[in-house]
Amino acid sequence: MPGGSKLAVVGAGSVGTSLAYAALIRGSASSIALFDVNAPKAEAEALDLAHGSQFAAASATVAGGGDIAVTEGADVVVITAGAKQDPGQSRLDLAGTNVRILEQLMPPLLERAPDAVYVLVTNPCDVLTVAAQRISGLPPERIFSSGTVLDTSRLRWLLARQAGVSVSSVHASMVGEHGDTEFPLWSGATIGPVPIRDWTAGGERIFTPDNLAATARDVVQAAYKVIAGKGATNYAIGLSGARIVEALLRDDNAVLPVSTVLSGQYGISGVALSLPSVVGRGGVHRVLDTPMDSGELAALQLSADTLRNTMDRLGI
Repeated sequence: MPGGSKLAVVGAGSVGTSLAYAALIRGSASSIALFDVNAPKAEAEALDLAHGSQFAAASATVAGGGDIAVTEGADVVVITAGAKQDPGQSRLDLAGTNVRILEQLMPPLLERAPDAVYVLVTNPCDVLTVAAQRISGLPPERIFSSGTVLDTSRLRWLLARQAGVSVSSVHASMVGEHGDTEFPLWSGATIGPVPIRDWTAGGERIFTPDNLAATARDVVQAAYKVIAGKGATNYAIGLSGARIVEALLRDDNAVLPVSTVLSGQYGISGVALSLPSVVGRGGVHRVLDTPMDSGELAALQLSADTLRNTMDRLGI
């Protein structure tokens, strides 16, 4: 674990507390601070986490409360605060409310953690990334969102189950909007060194066009299924958020499909989209020039257009 590294989590709801819990267990940071406008909730959650710190992967301090000063000097700030997605709601339905919350949050956060990297998890995370970048004036590499890191994990889990291999042997990514227009990059997807479309079981190719289309649909609808059953997605986004924090604090230079404000990649500017990117100390080092076929390029443009429509409606 990096020495003296501080993670601040803004929002002590189900996602923020799950992320703090995952970071504590995994030893992602040496200090974890939890801030929420509901001070008793933030204090209680931090106390509950601290009580179990003896059993974490590495020693870490935990603090929490309703005073934003608890975020002072953070190296990474993860923002999970905002209205949550209800059953039947799309992520884009939350945009207006959560942009207003960001307008209040960002200035005091920047005062206390001026050198931090900011990671947005609140939905719709792509729209909020553009808003937060404009509010803060930070360069795009220092303010980005978790994007399709979780969606990619969902995709790999589904493919691994079908292929009968470990998740770590599946190399495939979801990209674009973190939402209904996201899509998988099948053209570059492999299991080990084998292209996904060439993978066989019993001499038969199992990843047919219909199968791949159904798998993509399952990934897009995964969050809706979890929300319908338990009211929120929290454990998996907590784990994926902790992984992003580790890439930043440990200078991993890990390739993760985070969402940054683009500046000309694939002819798209001023919109935040998830693309495989190198994440290390200081933020996103570069967005990779990932090969795409014509259908994937069209799908990426559709994601950009969908998000731009929402931002136009909100005046972002």
